[in-house]
Amino acid sequence: MRAIKTLLVTTAVALALFLMPVPKANAQVSLGVEISGPAPMCPYGYFDYSPYDCAPYGYYGPEWFNGSVFLGAGPWFHGPRDFYGNVNHAYDPHFGYHGALPGHGAYREPDDHFQSFHATHERDGQGHERERR
Repeated sequence: MRAIKTLLVTTAVALALFLMPVPKANAQVSLGVEISGPAPMCPYGYFDYSPYDCAPYGYYGPEWFNGSVFLGAGPWFHGPRDFYGNVNHAYDPHFGYHGALPGHGAYREPDDHFQSFHATHERDGQGHERERR
């Protein structure tokens, strides 16, 4: 008889714990795309939006380069925090450019020191843009 009482009490306690309401957890779900790996190797820089195609000569102004090294754009941007540099929309596929884009690792022509560059807008390397000042 004592074994039955012990079994009933144990079962009752286990059932009570099992049926006890559990506080609701507030879960947060976030999605993100993390780009890993090296920056694209492009002779004149690459666009700051996916799929990070190489930009043609004339899209970026001289302030985007340290010597012949591109400061980067998108997730690989290494410029100053408040940086805005000149770009030319005439060479951006999002604004109607249909010309050739250099391939990754393509040959870089000798620098003409941006003598033919004409800016239309300013970008910050992270996809933000403003009218040219």
